[in-house]
Amino acid sequence: MPHCSRKLVFAVCLVGLCWYGMMVVHELGHVVGACATGGTVTRIVLHPLSISRTDVSPNPSPAIVVWLGPVMGVLLPLLLLAIGQHCRVEKILRFFAGFCLIVNGAYISVGALNTVGDAGEMLRCGASTWMLIAFGATAISGGLMIWHRLGSVTEFFAAESSVTLRMAVATVISLSAMVLLLAELSPSAQ
Repeated sequence: MPHCSRKLVFAVCLVGLCWYGMMVVHELGHVVGACATGGTVTRIVLHPLSISRTDVSPNPSPAIVVWLGPVMGVLLPLLLLAIGQHCRVEKILRFFAGFCLIVNGAYISVGALNTVGDAGEMLRCGASTWMLIAFGATAISGGLMIWHRLGSVTEFFAAESSVTLRMAVATVISLSAMVLLLAELSPSAQ
């Protein structure tokens, strides 16, 4: 497999892994919020063909539960990056952390403008639109700063083969395993 093809396969699969990993840490935040406040998690949707969701009933502290999704969705990847800062997969952890910050930030700030998803629930619980936009802007800025340290996409594809065939195959297998696992363990959003 030519090195450019290996890099493309690696990059596409890495983005897929980051998407599903981001959903897992975000929903984990909702679960922790529910457990910490005496709520009962009735359903967690992480199906690959659905938008992730955590249902809590009863939910004695909906504001805490809803905020912990994006807050932990940002903090856990940063913690992972801090722990693995000098290991062999530091660049992958850096990409994942930046991805999680950008996606969670965009989800909350855009949701604040059209009151959907977690942002809609945050607004119903008393948060102001500016708080959500500030959270989003801060998270997105942090994610972009983290990504900036990785270099440009053009540099990644132009550089001499930094992605081995083994790495490309590993990301394909990892993404396939994650999709199968999530499809098997999680109900669809019906």
